[in-house]
Amino acid sequence: MVPASAAAKGVSRAADYEIEHELRAAPSGRGGTVAIAGVDEVGRGAWAGPVVVCAAVTDLSPPPALPGRGNKTIALTDSKLLAEAHRESFAELLPGWLTGHAIGAAGPGEIDEVGMTEALRRAAVRALESLPERPDVVILDGKHDFLSRPWRVRCEVKADQRSVTVAAASVLAKVHRDRLMAELDGEFPGYGFADSAGYPSPVHQKALEEHGPTPHHRLSWSYMDDLPRWRHLKKHRDPLAGEGQLSLL
Repeated sequence: MVPASAAAKGVSRAADYEIEHELRAAPSGRGGTVAIAGVDEVGRGAWAGPVVVCAAVTDLSPPPALPGRGNKTIALTDSKLLAEAHRESFAELLPGWLTGHAIGAAGPGEIDEVGMTEALRRAAVRALESLPERPDVVILDGKHDFLSRPWRVRCEVKADQRSVTVAAASVLAKVHRDRLMAELDGEFPGYGFADSAGYPSPVHQKALEEHGPTPHHRLSWSYMDDLPRWRHLKKHRDPLAGEGQLSLL
């Protein structure tokens, strides 16, 4: 794990292929090369906007790197540990280097209807089914398998720092969603979407109190209880819909 002080200075651990090599070495039951997809999501804890999932596949070749200061390079790693400019640069390089990648999303209305766990699963399935080839195994960042059958899943904590394929998915998902939220900022100025990406920043919370939620807000969430003028807009999800909620922390 990269210390917070190191991340603040722009120092990050380079993702590698340790997990991918381990999966390829394990018996697959079908022979031949095991196709591995790295999957990561962004937007789970936001109050507005979609949850976005990217699936990425590599040929296990060395990933691109960016020039840094002096003779140093910026290595591919978890998008949260990269400066915005570096994420943008990687997002331009990765599509030409990856053997396949795809984006899936679930919007706020779908999240309100089925809950975050099911929305994440749907977004991930949309991404995976859009890949050029169906993967044999999926690496998920974190401890929770929100995909489950029929997908063969390997959950790994901090996979976005440890796995090249998951790191690539992390960067592409983050940049894609940030761009979407920046576009919404032009449509709904004052909520700070370009800066907060729909997360609960002070600017965002003040705009909600004064102007209420936009069509891009998740109306079933508990923050609506703290908005007396707009509480009547809160949606109540059918507890039988979806498969329950994941922690937003």
